[in-house]
Amino acid sequence: MSDQSAQDQARELQAGSVAPINSEAVGGDEGVWTRRLVAYLRVMAGVAMLKGLYHWGQVTGFINIGGEADAFLNQPVAWQSATIYFAVIELVAAVGLWLATPWGAVVWLTSIVSMAVIELMFPLIYGGNFIVVIFEVLLLALYLMLAWMAAMERPP
Repeated sequence: MSDQSAQDQARELQAGSVAPINSEAVGGDEGVWTRRLVAYLRVMAGVAMLKGLYHWGQVTGFINIGGEADAFLNQPVAWQSATIYFAVIELVAAVGLWLATPWGAVVWLTSIVSMAVIELMFPLIYGGNFIVVIFEVLLLALYLMLAWMAAMERPP
């Protein structure tokens, strides 16, 4: 085997390991669970985008439910910091989830765990809404189940 063909094979393996799952790749040879996983990631990308835009709306003042008293600048620093953090991380997660890349799932996982920690351990920031934590955990459990089933249908 020549050095050139070995290098070509190495490049193909490396490119395949970091390439995102796109709609063309999910075509004929991928299983039903992989298609379901990609569809779920795309739906979660839309949800993450809406959450990120909601937080940016709070930062910019487009979403100001309580009037001038609830404006961004009148909030505590902890609330402001958390809102800016989620405004950025949710939109980054949305891009990664839409592309179905591994880093997208990691960023999304980070945002879910961060929201659960803030809601449970720092209730003064966002009010300690336990329903939000349950919802986030259910979304994560559904992702893990789909990822597990998609991994099981691929040969080792």
